[in-house]
Amino acid sequence: MSGTAVGREQSAMKPQPVEEMHILWLTAALGCDGDTISMTAATQPSLEDLVLGGIPGVPKVHFHNPVLAYETGDEFLELWHRAAAGQLAAPFILVVEGSIPNERNKSEGYWAAMGTDPATGQPILTCDWIDRLAPKAWAVVAAGTCATYGGIHAMQDNPTGCMGLPDYLGWDFKSVGGAPIVCVPGCPVQPDNFMETLLYLLWQAAGQAPMISLDEQLRPTWLFPQTLHECCDRAGYYEQADFAQAYGSPKCIVKLGCWGPVVQCNVGKRGWMNGIGGCPNVGGICIGCTMPGYPDKFMPHMDEPPGAKLSSSAIAIYGRTVRALRRFTLASQNKEPEWRGRGKSE
Repeated sequence: MSGTAVGREQSAMKPQPVEEMHILWLTAALGCDGDTISMTAATQPSLEDLVLGGIPGVPKVHFHNPVLAYETGDEFLELWHRAAAGQLAAPFILVVEGSIPNERNKSEGYWAAMGTDPATGQPILTCDWIDRLAPKAWAVVAAGTCATYGGIHAMQDNPTGCMGLPDYLGWDFKSVGGAPIVCVPGCPVQPDNFMETLLYLLWQAAGQAPMISLDEQLRPTWLFPQTLHECCDRAGYYEQADFAQAYGSPKCIVKLGCWGPVVQCNVGKRGWMNGIGGCPNVGGICIGCTMPGYPDKFMPHMDEPPGAKLSSSAIAIYGRTVRALRRFTLASQNKEPEWRGRGKSE
């Protein structure tokens, strides 16, 4: 094969940049719409930045979320039916919020649905929407811990048998754009974490970024590599074995039930809105809400984690000694040298 022919073949195989993108946000799973509300607080970027075309280099965005849409009822669902039928002129990203129920674990009724099937007059199950849309989506994103790993609704012995999107579609699922399911956990999802991920996917669709990098739990690798403890303002107190005994203290709150040392979450560094807030930053313990094992493996909340008992005891003698030495050094270093001042060096 000639070099020219190879070039044409490679060009044909290379995905063409996307100029427009629909975002279909499904909130009809088992959830509280908290991730939608959280997403509206994002600033890096904001939803308005994307929808109004304020960010260069990304496709034009058409956003469809039932909580935020002007349209209602059949008018809102018209585009969803077209997407399921493969009739949209532009590709779409499917965002799922909420846990996915098991519609096969009962003899009658249903757990979750959105809209009515015009042919049968029966509700269209949320699972049916996912089954119809996910295979046609350019990318599939799970927003929040309920959608990613099941979350609160998937606690042991729950009647719905619900699960996260990877467990429903399969952990090896690949979208039309070639990416696995993209999971952005959090209860609710941290606003900028989600919008930054969405922005990355739009840049990727425009040919401006490589395939999104995900870890073993399908989370964006740049968002979840550190534990909350590693980026917490209170971590210095932990190293000194200086633990809070009651709420309202600025010291380490691990003895009050904080799971930060083992939870992958960046809210301690990123904050919540405009870099402000975040659970430990405002005195709240970490209950592990970004983790696949949440909530079952992190209960009962507000009890000192088993690992904290061991680690805090191990560091106690070292920490108290270091604190005493540092107070001595502080007292010495917190004064000017004796030779400074008028007449002292004459």
